[in-house]
Amino acid sequence: MKILKFGGTSVGSAQRMKDVVKLIVSEETKIVVLSAMSGTTNSLVEISDYFYHKNTAGALEHINILEKKYYDVASELVNTQKYTTKANEIIKERFTYIRSFSTAVFTVFEEKAILAQGELLSTLLFQLYLQELGVDSVLLPALDFMRIDKNSEPDTAFIAENLAKQLAENPNHQLYITQGYICRNFYGEIDNLQRGGSDYTASLIGAAANADEIQIWTDIDGMHDNDPRYVEGTHPVPFLHFEEAAELAYFGAKILHPTCILPAKLNNIPVRLLNTMQPDAHGTLISMQSKKNSVQAVAAKDGITAIKIKSGRMLLAYGFLRKVFEVFESYQTAIDMITTSEVGVSVTIDNTKNLDEILNELKKLGTVTVDADLVIICVVGDIPGDNVGMTAIAVDALKQIPIRMISYGGSNYNISFLVKSADKVKALNALSNNLFNMSERQK
Repeated sequence: MKILKFGGTSVGSAQRMKDVVKLIVSEETKIVVLSAMSGTTNSLVEISDYFYHKNTAGALEHINILEKKYYDVASELVNTQKYTTKANEIIKERFTYIRSFSTAVFTVFEEKAILAQGELLSTLLFQLYLQELGVDSVLLPALDFMRIDKNSEPDTAFIAENLAKQLAENPNHQLYITQGYICRNFYGEIDNLQRGGSDYTASLIGAAANADEIQIWTDIDGMHDNDPRYVEGTHPVPFLHFEEAAELAYFGAKILHPTCILPAKLNNIPVRLLNTMQPDAHGTLISMQSKKNSVQAVAAKDGITAIKIKSGRMLLAYGFLRKVFEVFESYQTAIDMITTSEVGVSVTIDNTKNLDEILNELKKLGTVTVDADLVIICVVGDIPGDNVGMTAIAVDALKQIPIRMISYGGSNYNISFLVKSADKVKALNALSNNLFNMSERQK
């Protein structure tokens, strides 16, 4: 069995949905995970914002616009009167449900129920199109098997048990369709796996079903060796180790959600990144295999803030770091990079929601300085600690760029540099020229 996930752009129009059908119909058993049509989730977030602000007229206006979009898509997707009527009924039912929140107290729970409608609409219409074509397929409601626990982590035992139950109730089919992103929480309420969660859904399903392969289909031909938005002549990386892919996803490679890797890695299920526009391209295969002693790619993570805590009392003060980390833990703020010296510690964060409160707590421990508008540049590959020369090449590439911090050794798969946002594009291009052009010369 294979798990195929298609993102919002891959199902972003009637024609795109038809193209996806051509890719999935075969004798091989598949579970197909669909995102909402591109732009839908953003529209639903905007509608929810109007409800939050008690602007019912604004919400209804945007609901009407989005609803018309779906009626237009349905008219292109299905051809017969029978299925056109069914498609219109589906759309009317979903949008009547969304409108019902105009008369209710609106909280985060109602918002999550609204946000789920994008995936429900895309899968319902997609399944209807398959029925019109006479394709043997079954719709598996994700809300019946995908669940998170009290800590908002996937309840893997529940997922495996209830997915198996649904598959057993619908045996001997080659094609199963389900929703990405959406789930229920511990209390049975509609919830989600957060933005990009459809990748996570696919990986969790793959682990639960012990799949042979997980395929993530997007609009780009695999994970590139640098960001094609800022660097010319980038190339897809044909093979990546799970750890390399996880580092790249976390540090800015938008093609893959960072959480997607772990379930696949733990169950040793290969993940393949493919392009719906170029289905014959090799893409990127992520597995336990790695290319030894080589740099595979460079990624950049924006919106970084650096915090330096300096204390004359830190020397030999074994509890200092613990106290620093406890501050960030109490405000549920993750640290990306850390460097230390005898009298201070510098850390970086990308979540500044509770920055003022964090700074107030840290000032009890020492003198605090803050630098904002920074970027982490991450060089990823098989970079063991005993490697000779590779780090020097990366550092030499950035010799004309002020480096705020360097992190090396926390993983055998990355070296991270903290630079100003203004130097991001220059840094990415310099690293490509030194690392990948060097690799080409050595071949």
